[in-house]
Amino acid sequence: MSRIQARFEKLKQQNRRALIPFFTAGDPSPAFTVPLMHALVTAGADVIELGVPFSDPMADGPTIQRASERALKQGMSLHGVLDLVAEFRREDNATPVVLMGYGNPIEAMGWELFAGRCAKVGVDGVLTVDFPPEESHEAFLHLQRHGIDPIFLLAPTTSEARIQQVAKLARGYVYYVSLKGVTGAGNIDLSAIEQKLPQLRKHIKLPIGVGFGIRDAQTAKAVARLCDGVVVGSRIVQQIEDSNETTVLANVTQLVSELRAAIDQT
Repeated sequence: MSRIQARFEKLKQQNRRALIPFFTAGDPSPAFTVPLMHALVTAGADVIELGVPFSDPMADGPTIQRASERALKQGMSLHGVLDLVAEFRREDNATPVVLMGYGNPIEAMGWELFAGRCAKVGVDGVLTVDFPPEESHEAFLHLQRHGIDPIFLLAPTTSEARIQQVAKLARGYVYYVSLKGVTGAGNIDLSAIEQKLPQLRKHIKLPIGVGFGIRDAQTAKAVARLCDGVVVGSRIVQQIEDSNETTVLANVTQLVSELRAAIDQT
């Protein structure tokens, strides 16, 4: 059983919802990435989505774009991200880690080498934003061979045929994008999520996490009533940006602790 599956099984037994925070590796600097990962776990994270910085993050709004720019200026790369996961695993062998990013850096490394390195350092899942299921066959084979969960995005505009394709390929959990647009954009529509999820669950037996537009504890609590996991990214990245090196760990810990407490009221 994978770490991701084990974590969701445990949460199901406890009748709790997963908290899945995201931030960009290397932001505000590579030295803070592993301490931030441990801080997220201390504050109640169940799964960590670790962003791989990319020069053209087309699905991300300005907040995460700036985080990628800061990380790239610090010299962060896909190789560097994998090294940081290995460092995190020296102290934490239980918390699932999902790499989230774009296909170009992985293509440059090669899927076979990438999947092997993920397995070696302790990555549990990979979400490649710009790889639809129709183009993921090679990637899926390499990830499957090394026991890495391929995680896919679904959106309000996703067709039933695409949902069925994702249901066949996805492992770990499925990430439902709650609104049209980029990360950090728009206000979340709870009624639209509530209407869409039965269509997804008709085909998808995996846990479903919901993200995009969740910026406070009240919204996280409301979303948690509808799904299996709550993904929070831009709000955490904004907190990192608004903090300095002496306050960033405490500020992120406080924010994620508030999100955790709200979700646990579900």
